[in-house]
Amino acid sequence: MRADLFFIKDWIEPQSRVLDLGCGDGSFLALLKQEKNIYDCGLDLDPDNIQKCLQAGVNVIEQDLDKGLANFTDNSFDTVLLTQTLQAVHRPDFLVEEMLRIGKKCIITFPNFAYWRYRYYILAKGRMPVSSDLPFSWYDTPNIHFCTIRDFDELCDERKIKVLDRTVVDDKHRRSILMNLNPNFFGINAIYHITR
Repeated sequence: MRADLFFIKDWIEPQSRVLDLGCGDGSFLALLKQEKNIYDCGLDLDPDNIQKCLQAGVNVIEQDLDKGLANFTDNSFDTVLLTQTLQAVHRPDFLVEEMLRIGKKCIITFPNFAYWRYRYYILAKGRMPVSSDLPFSWYDTPNIHFCTIRDFDELCDERKIKVLDRTVVDDKHRRSILMNLNPNFFGINAIYHITR
């Protein structure tokens, strides 16, 4: 299981309604269904992922996140998930607002582009970073909106979004004292639990 998913699993209430935006192969929803008896629904565009969801017994809808979530009513889910996808949508601010409209609580994870190793890579090589966490070249990356922890904190302040919890982890997926000192510099992944 991806490290960010390990951290957020405890934030999901048993027997709750969970929507996973960009759910991939549905393995996380399947795990939550098995361990927490949730009502699951996933959204994805990739036909292979949709097939894998169906094979895993996960409810899935083929839907483009960039077109919004108008097909869902207000407060229709207890938790809406967006893991490692925020940076790949055209209007991340609009999607966050839509998530908060349809979900009582939302969990968002994203790579922190202000991480010190990414900064050093750009400084030393003069190129966009490529690593195991960011495996794409600049011209074929799905990441179109580079976001930092500070950027997301400011969005939450501007939109009056309440942060219930925030976890920042390093490249070993650990929380450390450095995360408290300067999460924007030392954190590679940000994990937010938000509500209105």
